[in-house]
Amino acid sequence: MKIFIYVSLFLIIVYTMGFGVSMWKEKQKMGALAIFFLSLCLIILPFFSIL
Repeated sequence: MKIFIYVSLFLIIVYTMGFGVSMWKEKQKMGALAIFFLSLCLIILPFFSIL
């Protein structure tokens, strides 16, 4: 079950980071920074709540 959680989190983080990169390329830097912060939270928070 933990492997499923790790794979799911990894896929969500990759998709979110890709969206942040595309926003950065479109010169929307504040939005991209917010998306990067969101993906950072996705990396950190599961260790406190799920795992």
